[in-house]
Amino acid sequence: MAEGYYDNPPHSPSVANNTNGNGSTLSYNGDARSSAASPNGDLNSRAISPSSYPVKQENSSTQQHGLNGNANSQQPQQQQLARKKLASWVGFSNLPNQVHRRSVRRGFQFVAMVVGESGLGKSTLINTLFETKLYQPKNIPQPGEDRGKTVQIESISSEIEENGVRLKLTVVDTPGFGDFVNNDESWKPIVDNIEARFDAYLEQENRVNRLKLVDNRVHACIYFIQPTGHSLKPIDIEFMRRLHTKVNLIPVIAKADTMTDEEIALFKQRILADIAHHGIRIFQPPQYENEDEETIQENEEIISKVPFAVVGSDSLVGSPDGRQVRGRAYPWGVIEVDNEDHCDFVKLRQMLVRTHMEELREHTNDVLYENYRTDKLKAMGVAQDESVFKETNPAAKQAEERSAHETKLAKMEAEMKMVFQQKVQEKEAKLKQSEEELYLRHREMKDALEKQRQELEDKKRRIESGRPLTPEKGSQKKRFGLGK
Repeated sequence: MAEGYYDNPPHSPSVANNTNGNGSTLSYNGDARSSAASPNGDLNSRAISPSSYPVKQENSSTQQHGLNGNANSQQPQQQQLARKKLASWVGFSNLPNQVHRRSVRRGFQFVAMVVGESGLGKSTLINTLFETKLYQPKNIPQPGEDRGKTVQIESISSEIEENGVRLKLTVVDTPGFGDFVNNDESWKPIVDNIEARFDAYLEQENRVNRLKLVDNRVHACIYFIQPTGHSLKPIDIEFMRRLHTKVNLIPVIAKADTMTDEEIALFKQRILADIAHHGIRIFQPPQYENEDEETIQENEEIISKVPFAVVGSDSLVGSPDGRQVRGRAYPWGVIEVDNEDHCDFVKLRQMLVRTHMEELREHTNDVLYENYRTDKLKAMGVAQDESVFKETNPAAKQAEERSAHETKLAKMEAEMKMVFQQKVQEKEAKLKQSEEELYLRHREMKDALEKQRQELEDKKRRIESGRPLTPEKGSQKKRFGLGK
């Protein structure tokens, strides 16, 4: 085994990267990004060649020291999982490539919901995010026309492709939200729609044949906040309180070009203060271990921009330096959508599409949907044994069994004591009854003896006085009731 594997000390320097003849890079420190997909989707040029895999040579003294080291180093408290490196190419380092090929073949699906009052630029922002005309120009009703009395739910689906990667994008719009005089429970149709999508997915999971699962769950909800500059309105707080446990909330400040930089910064502070005060959870980019400094810095920059102050525009305008940019032209100048100095649109797109779209899908499936599924099944009376598939410590399990046995013994002892006390009480009652019967018989016998004693004394007095012991005839006849 010493020829095929060798120990990798935790603090040993990693081997430098080598390049084979085909230009593919191989990292010996286990970095999976060395085989990441390129934008053109070429996979064959990145396959790892067996001939390019080095063989690490170690002298016999080092191996002997590693096998026959000091016995004190093998104490139980110092045992760690040994890290091994292969001395020859096996092939599982291509697993990321296999996952990439499968993902590209199947395609991706993403459902985004946009919520906000009319006129805040929801349709324009979605068109700007994905650089396509998902929303067609809307027919704005005249002031006298009927606008409806309830919040409507509309879905628009489109399949877009970029560098061979297909994405089925579904945008759920909520026209009518916040547009009425009385906006009580205006959030209810939206919550019902999200829960209905959860129920539909749960019903598919319970089918016998689950080969074709359609995931229509909402993965992200972009909530548009009106740029008032003050704080969140009651309808904003109530909506986010109702939905933050069911969907990934991403608050954005719409039409940020109507406010100055100082007003935007102050408005963001007030919004975050309201969100923290009411215990609302908004989506935060997750942080993983062993991430590089560039990724950590990108996440910190994204977090610092929440809530995103955005400006949407799907039309090109001329900049002062002669460039054609996406933005809006005003008498005082041009605001560029893709300029981070003008708005936070780039950071919003980076989090929503480029870097954390998969995290949004995973958080929806692993956290939000699982919590809803658990509550739903418990409400239906479905119970699960928590000990099933539960990893237990043998010592803890033995202690638990001992505790259960002691509890059982204590219960049996208490029952035996109760039965014993009951038997004693019954015996005492019988003895008391027997004692009363004996006392009554003793009284009767004592009375009979006392009567006999009196009769004997009476006879004695008669004998001593010389009177006959036999009674007179008359009295005898009267006593025995004899006639003439």
